[in-house]
Amino acid sequence: TWAPTRESSSLVVIGFTPACLYNGCLVCCSEACSIILSLSMQERTVIITGANSGIGREAALKFAREGYTVCMACRNRARSAAVQREIVSATGNERVMLDEVDMSSLESITAFCENFRERFSSLDILVHNAAYFEHGAPFRLSPDGIEITFATNVVGPFLMTQLLRDLLRESDDARVLHASSNIIKHFFSPKKTIDTARLTGKTGADGCNVYHRYRDSKMAFLMLTFRMADELKEVGIKLYSLQINGAKMSRETLAKFTFRWKLIAAIQNFFFRPADFMAENYFRICTSGDFRDMTGVHFNHKLEVMRPGPVNPSFRDIAGATVYPVYADDARIQEELRTICMDLTTACIDRP
Repeated sequence: TWAPTRESSSLVVIGFTPACLYNGCLVCCSEACSIILSLSMQERTVIITGANSGIGREAALKFAREGYTVCMACRNRARSAAVQREIVSATGNERVMLDEVDMSSLESITAFCENFRERFSSLDILVHNAAYFEHGAPFRLSPDGIEITFATNVVGPFLMTQLLRDLLRESDDARVLHASSNIIKHFFSPKKTIDTARLTGKTGADGCNVYHRYRDSKMAFLMLTFRMADELKEVGIKLYSLQINGAKMSRETLAKFTFRWKLIAAIQNFFFRPADFMAENYFRICTSGDFRDMTGVHFNHKLEVMRPGPVNPSFRDIAGATVYPVYADDARIQEELRTICMDLTTACIDRP
């Protein structure tokens, strides 16, 4: 018996048959390549938030099937445990772990990251997939007094990235993915702007519904992508955004909506692609060599890099998927959003 290692390998040729030497044992190249690939994937780790349903679940399944060590970061451990078992059973990959995190709670995120670093010395991929969009729900604040949509969709991911930044730096190809949405198309209208006081919940329940708050949070998330990309690039971390133009919503997600929104979503499900389509895009963005040298880019569903649209967009610009609202490039708002996130999370980031 022998135990192959990545550190102990060399290439030799026997006649016309290339072979690899592992710890003094000779194996053919095809077998060796499979071994090396398997070992490589085992040593690569990915965190996926909201991995118990929808695109997040399919992404966890994809990464597990490809041999990655997967950490499912989910709010409801009891419900997520069944999904974890299903993924392990379907893939044969025992390195699918489950940990609890509430992305609206700074304390929960801090505890999750502390727990993760106790088990791992590095992190290769961080996928911010979880989002709050319980359409029809009443106004709510997070445990930290932040409007729940902004807390979950923007502040939470910002904090998690900051707390795991040193582990990402240990990877030779660290990538962070922000799941965006085509709901930002509302900002093609010059009248649409982000009111940061309303976004954070400082103005209280002002009649702005969850749909509007979700819209604003997703634009804020994209703007934060652009703002954070340069600073993360300096430490070798790439940051991407993917515009999701709809995916079939799971029964768990639909159950969170009020009846009116549930009916609308159920109709949309007839036209949306299955969740595994976007999960495949998650995987390609986070692993493909085609994107290794990119950062601070916003992809469409075809994995084409989107560009800022014109100030006065045409119907084709708005209906298509080649440009995003130029509002997202407003450097002043980008900086304001980063400052807000930093102010809200500094106590957690600076915690000894």
